[in-house]
Amino acid sequence: MSSSVPSNGSVLIAPSNFYNVQQLTTRQKEAFVRAFQEADTNDAGLVAVSAIPNLVQQVLGSVSNHEMQEVQSRVDIRAHKGEVTFPDFMEIMTETMSSTTQWGQLKTPLSGTVGFDSLQTQITQKALKRGFEFNLMVVGESGMGKSTLVNTLFKAKVSRPSCMQVTTPIPSTVDINAVSHVIEEKGVRLKLTITDTPGFGDQINNKDCWTPIVDYVNEQFELYLAEEVSINRKRFIPDSRIHCCLYFIQPSGHALKPLDIEFMRHLHDCVNIVPVIAKADTLTVEERDSFKHRIREDIKTHNIRIYPQGYDPEDEAEKALADAIDALIPFGVVGSDRAIKVGNKDVYGRQTRWGVIEVENRDHCEFSQLRDMLIKTHMQDLKEKTDKVHYENFRRQRLQQHHEQASKYTGESNI
Repeated sequence: MSSSVPSNGSVLIAPSNFYNVQQLTTRQKEAFVRAFQEADTNDAGLVAVSAIPNLVQQVLGSVSNHEMQEVQSRVDIRAHKGEVTFPDFMEIMTETMSSTTQWGQLKTPLSGTVGFDSLQTQITQKALKRGFEFNLMVVGESGMGKSTLVNTLFKAKVSRPSCMQVTTPIPSTVDINAVSHVIEEKGVRLKLTITDTPGFGDQINNKDCWTPIVDYVNEQFELYLAEEVSINRKRFIPDSRIHCCLYFIQPSGHALKPLDIEFMRHLHDCVNIVPVIAKADTLTVEERDSFKHRIREDIKTHNIRIYPQGYDPEDEAEKALADAIDALIPFGVVGSDRAIKVGNKDVYGRQTRWGVIEVENRDHCEFSQLRDMLIKTHMQDLKEKTDKVHYENFRRQRLQQHHEQASKYTGESNI
């Protein structure tokens, strides 16, 4: 099979991907030929591996970082001595087109209105009928205002202690408690599950106190996987997977404690962690900024992945937003579910001898920024990262284990 591009512009097709290439229109094939010929400066029918990502973007437009990683994987498989032939380039392009809607200059123009622009409305209406789910876990030592902050986030008594009126002593081991609510705002229903962890960090010896939390997170993955691979699975799989973990840090003003570091190191591979400085009003603005800087240095030193900066954004807009959020992490927050009159209006805040700390005042704390990220801008992304990153990693490992066990059993039975 020749590896060059014919001068007459006809397309040589690699047999291994013949069916996919046959689906290309003449216009699409010609665009690929032009792009390849421009990069093939020596007219040898070969293009350097390093040029392929630029060719993909030139023809298909702006693809996401994740899609570009997939392109690179396809290139690595087909490359020989750092170069790619034209048939292999055609395969790479057709496979990339099959997995993305970013077709750039290859989009087929319409001669009139068709109506598929209503898809967004259709999806929205269907989703509104079903409602949405969000599972939030809060972790931190006792007395840091976890329940109050959660109640303030959703402006309702949604934490377990406040809605169930429970006052239990500190348990001798870490307990995992979850409570679910259905809340509604302007016709949008949300099934909200709050999971708290009483007993975490409250013992004299806190060795391995994160283990019950890791086990619980993985148990939810196991339940979801069992339903997913079931022969008679439900139409909609109940989702009890933890979408976000708010980790509360004591406002010491010094640095992360060993417990903080160990917890995040053991959890960051299975859940989206968002660290917050509890009761940040006990620090001055200068102390808070200095504390945040030390925490960020500790996180970087110990290679801890924090949401959202620890995940590859889909595009430049998402990256810019992630950078803006990263500059705030850890969020210095104050919680209060009590309304206090300030001037002519009621605000959520805390009364002190020197004035009122307004929870939703961005000059006083970063509660509003935290709520915006969790609810207004990144709730869906938190769910997607849970599904596409953490659950997918768990699923791959579990299925690989099953495969290895099955292979071992088969091998033993053949002896």
